[in-house]
Amino acid sequence: MKTAILTTLIAGAAAFAPAQTGKASTALNAAFDSEIGAASAELGCWDPLGFVTNGDQKRFDRLRAVELKHGRVAMLATWGFATTWSGARFPGCEDTVAGHQAVFSGPEFLVPVLLTAGFLEVSWKQKEGSFPGDFSSSPWPVGFGPYARSEEDMIDLRTRELNNGRAAQMGILGMMVHEQLDGKPFIFFDKFDIYAPLSGN
Repeated sequence: MKTAILTTLIAGAAAFAPAQTGKASTALNAAFDSEIGAASAELGCWDPLGFVTNGDQKRFDRLRAVELKHGRVAMLATWGFATTWSGARFPGCEDTVAGHQAVFSGPEFLVPVLLTAGFLEVSWKQKEGSFPGDFSSSPWPVGFGPYARSEEDMIDLRTRELNNGRAAQMGILGMMVHEQLDGKPFIFFDKFDIYAPLSGN
């Protein structure tokens, strides 16, 4: 036990020690400082775990595509979580429980989710030579449509999608955790009246 505590203290102290490889890491990460979604002008490409410190563009694009995919799924999950929790249901699913618990209610709920995910995984394809996450060459193309009228619009929309996806990943995680803790995924419901103008209440 004492060894574990000592190790923890040493690791904590090491976090405040001057970094000897800071300049080399910054120089290597500078290759991605102008990429969409950089933390800020000061931080540039914030990569504390060193996933792309070698400046590998292919690896960066792969990680960006994965981040976008997780963000898109998280945005849909957040929307679906809030929608079902408010009482909305598809026909025939009126008795389905809300929230994360629905996934574990039986295979009849989990199987459609897995089939849909598998279908989208094999049908949407990355457009060759384009930015990560561009599925416009798929049989069912998806994109920003008429909203991307210029290169500036495209950059703005891609940045918004990336940041909203990051927020949604934290949001759905928080809702699932709070649902498991006390059955209240939206922690502010106990303090504020829910704004539901169409509910008739």
